[in-house]
Amino acid sequence: MPYVLMTDSSADLPWSYYPKHNIPFLPMNTTMDDDVYVDDGTMSSREFYDKMRAGVVFKTSQWTDQQYVDAFEPYLKDGTDVLYLGLTAGLSGSHDSACRARDHLKKQYPNRTVCVPQTSAVSLGLGLLVHETARRRDDGMSFDELYHWVETNKLTFHHRFTVDDLMFLFRGGRVSRASALLGTALGIKPRLHVSLEGKLINHGKIRGRKASLLGLVEEMKQYTDIQEHDTIAICHGDCEDEANFVLEEVRRHFGVKNAIVNPLAAAIGTHVGPGCMAVFFRGKKRVV
Repeated sequence: MPYVLMTDSSADLPWSYYPKHNIPFLPMNTTMDDDVYVDDGTMSSREFYDKMRAGVVFKTSQWTDQQYVDAFEPYLKDGTDVLYLGLTAGLSGSHDSACRARDHLKKQYPNRTVCVPQTSAVSLGLGLLVHETARRRDDGMSFDELYHWVETNKLTFHHRFTVDDLMFLFRGGRVSRASALLGTALGIKPRLHVSLEGKLINHGKIRGRKASLLGLVEEMKQYTDIQEHDTIAICHGDCEDEANFVLEEVRRHFGVKNAIVNPLAAAIGTHVGPGCMAVFFRGKKRVV
């Protein structure tokens, strides 16, 4: 039966990627000084981060059950099943809303299927999962085969982050104000990863910006034997030159040729701020 692969803007793939690969995406909602901003590329990443640097406060809000119903239902009416790979339930209630929409639609369309796996993925970690899933869709996998592949392999996608300004993590409730102020004064950069439950976990710290960027590559060595033909992804908070530095280090150590490099969009950038850097890659299955 025909099916569609969908995601949302928290996947942080280039805006041109979605239509090119026939992947509808749902733009997450962000408020800017109480005005709703739709995260669909209308505002450039430079403008978004410049506003954050100037003190504009952005907040994110989850999609409602009805918004997901409205997004899924046209495909079901057309006789098409839906596989939706969205933002991890560990960071947003949107996953629960999507599940309730799925259950509601099942009653109206008992012969159609909506699958909403808990991806335990965020940003280009989700984007890389979507990318690899789309490759297998294009190779002819059936809907059931693709869903099984996602569930079997989703925890092989690793997320490694660092941020430049701890105050954005404080505003998001990830660190205390005292830790943010002290860390900023001492030049401490946190080492973050996404857990099995899809939550952002602080697992260490390192002093100095350059050391924190090189630390991302060192962490890759611990968790992957990535090969030249594999794809890695790098996402950044409007610091493209540093992202290219990390990419060159990854290529020097692993020989990787295929890379997706893109700014963090508003859905995730709101919580980590300018200067965030993250690498995403496939490796050993996550155990924590």
